[in-house]
Amino acid sequence: MNKREFFRRRKRLMDLMGDESVAIIPTSPVHIRNRDVEFPHRPDSDFFYLSGYPEPEAVLVLVPDRHHGEFVLFCRERDEKMETWNGRRSGLEGACDIYGANDAFPIEDMDDILPGMLEDRERIYYTMGNDSGFDQRVLGWVNQVRKQARTGINAPDEFVSLNHLLHEMRLFKSRSEITLMKKAAKISCHAHKRAMKVCKPGMMEYQIEAELLHEFMRHGCRSAAYPSIVGSGENGCILHYTENNSEMNDGELLLIDAGAELEGYASDITRTFPVNGEYSKEQKQIYELVLEANEKAIKKVRPGNHWNDPHDVAVEILTEGMVSLGILKGTVKSNIKNESYKKYFMHRTGHWLGMDVHDVGDYKLDGEWRKLEPGMVTTIEPGLYFQPQNGLQKKWWNIGVRIEDDVLVTKEGNEVFSHDAPKTVDEIQALMATAKVA
Repeated sequence: MNKREFFRRRKRLMDLMGDESVAIIPTSPVHIRNRDVEFPHRPDSDFFYLSGYPEPEAVLVLVPDRHHGEFVLFCRERDEKMETWNGRRSGLEGACDIYGANDAFPIEDMDDILPGMLEDRERIYYTMGNDSGFDQRVLGWVNQVRKQARTGINAPDEFVSLNHLLHEMRLFKSRSEITLMKKAAKISCHAHKRAMKVCKPGMMEYQIEAELLHEFMRHGCRSAAYPSIVGSGENGCILHYTENNSEMNDGELLLIDAGAELEGYASDITRTFPVNGEYSKEQKQIYELVLEANEKAIKKVRPGNHWNDPHDVAVEILTEGMVSLGILKGTVKSNIKNESYKKYFMHRTGHWLGMDVHDVGDYKLDGEWRKLEPGMVTTIEPGLYFQPQNGLQKKWWNIGVRIEDDVLVTKEGNEVFSHDAPKTVDEIQALMATAKVA
């Protein structure tokens, strides 16, 4: 993504903020994995959305109408010794030349310089609660300015969370963002197909996870968008199962929820298929029920429909199917009213998708489900999970099925980013059979 895209975002945010304001957005801190080892750094999404700056120890400041430039970046300086040990830094010059900052200062000098940028500003746009230590620093800077009141300098007297303005911006994807998300989804689809091709009884779940990660990385995605879920048999009935350490057995289903992250943008795709390449009668019945819910829910993703419409359709189809199969007793209407279906379908049918896998953006406006609009991207992911329990016939035990797609709201309807990942019974069985012959 080029500098122009980030410039447009900053300009739009500052227009929304208005004059006499200042915004402060720190990136994510470095987290220690163990002793001297750090987790790979991933920039804070809000920070990266506005700057594209990938390095740790940085703070972005936006000051509308500042004489010396509105975009200020506090960051690490070049340091030959540290760069020899830990990798290259862009430094102050690079912050301006590469990332478009109007001004850049050493991160160590922030306590001395930033308070001056707050002088005679009415509002600070800053989101409290993410980092208590940084919250205290911001309050300290404000108090420092307040002490100058007798000299005629005014301190900001209003704190405004950035979430509402910035997260509403992030909810609507630009052409550049859509291009990245489509590519991330395409890479993820290749990974799911690869998993189907290599899967066989006796393999370990983590061996399938390795195939997924290899496919992500060889196409330019250095990491998954979230820890991959590779759950076989009873593990497929655990919604956020990530141990991925069980042997996959003949006759079991394998549920894979995995997506690649590309340049900060996530994909999120789930497919469920038989370890041995052939669905049993009961597995096929549940799978095709979930598939019907998935496909009909996707049809509800279109401008003017409410966010909750796909979920309502999925609930109706899954409940009707479970009543027909004898899994739920009583009428479809009573089971929906009493929410009996939640015993087997306990999550929502989707969520916003973008830089975060569970992306930002309000689902309701003024207490009502918001209407879908072009540029929004949502997942559609109905599922059914039958853990062994009283009242459930044994033939359904340990069948866990989820089918998830990434869907863009377009002017005419929708576009499914994840269409390349097979999801009908015939497509999946044919792919797995062909792989076994080869």
